Amino acid sequence: MTHLLELRDLHVDFHTRDGVARVLNGVSFHVDAGETLALLGESGSGKSVTAQAIMGILDTPPAAVRAGQILYEGRDLLTLPEDGRRALRGAGIAMVFQDALSALNPVFTVGWQIAEALRVRQGLTRSAARQRAVELMERVKIPGAQSRVHDYPHQFSGGMRQRVMIAMALALNPKVLIADEPTTALDVTVQAQIMDLLMELKAQLGMALILITHDLGVVASVADRIAVMYAGRIVEEAGVYDLYRQPAHPYTRALLESIPRPRGDGQALKAIKGLPPNLLRVPPGCPFHPRCPVELPVCREVLPPPVSLVPQRYSACHRAQEVLDGRV
Repeated sequence: MTHLLELRDLHVDFHTRDGVARVLNGVSFHVDAGETLALLGESGSGKSVTAQAIMGILDTPPAAVRAGQILYEGRDLLTLPEDGRRALRGAGIAMVFQDALSALNPVFTVGWQIAEALRVRQGLTRSAARQRAVELMERVKIPGAQSRVHDYPHQFSGGMRQRVMIAMALALNPKVLIADEPTTALDVTVQAQIMDLLMELKAQLGMALILITHDLGVVASVADRIAVMYAGRIVEEAGVYDLYRQPAHPYTRALLESIPRPRGDGQALKAIKGLPPNLLRVPPGCPFHPRCPVELPVCREVLPPPVSLVPQRYSACHRAQEVLDGRV
């Protein structure tokens, strides 16, 4: 089966003064039209680097794709010339960046920035591109779009700037939309509005959505499948209901247990001990073993491969079946 977008054993290194950081270590997943895949994990787990590798916007150097494939409609993007990659950005795969204020150019109006791709890629006149920008702003529910198309990024609130970023990403009708922490630094009400908007647009346009986040609450209500990342690897992949009901990796279980709950029973908030590994010096064996409460001697020596537990469910843990069954 050919998936809309598929990553196969993707490896990305960063060459630094202190050595080579193995930032992605064999990342594999897929997403199809109309589906929402959430990439979940702590900061530094490789989520944003995965998105940048898909888009072809890694800074090289220091970054370098060491191995793997990124297949879009069956074509390996890593073998395309730069002109071919550029043609797919926006039209095939688009991205909403996490910091809208930094991503938007402060010296151009938002209308000009939305319309730029339409002028350059579709050859629209300035007036036609501006009108299309107004329509896109209305689609993402920016009030008074006809007049606000002439405003600058600093004249918008954080939530409205994020809507502008979504409008820019939708300008060329992409088949895959990557949303990298789209609700960062927004209050809870605005977060819900942005997520509702993304899901509404996904349903209307039939896009595939890759949602990058560390917010387990956001993921629970919008994702179809979840891929949990740790130290540049996918350590668990499952349907959202199955993963929340019965996690099969100790790291996933620890993440779920660390969610604050209004229990009122006086129990301390559970936290994952230790810190994520330094990617310049990843420990041998399972990268999570220094923090794992159920580690075995083999965990310190042998890197666990992804194990298929049931159809469409994988876990990279030596004790995956025991964790899934609740025996440890």
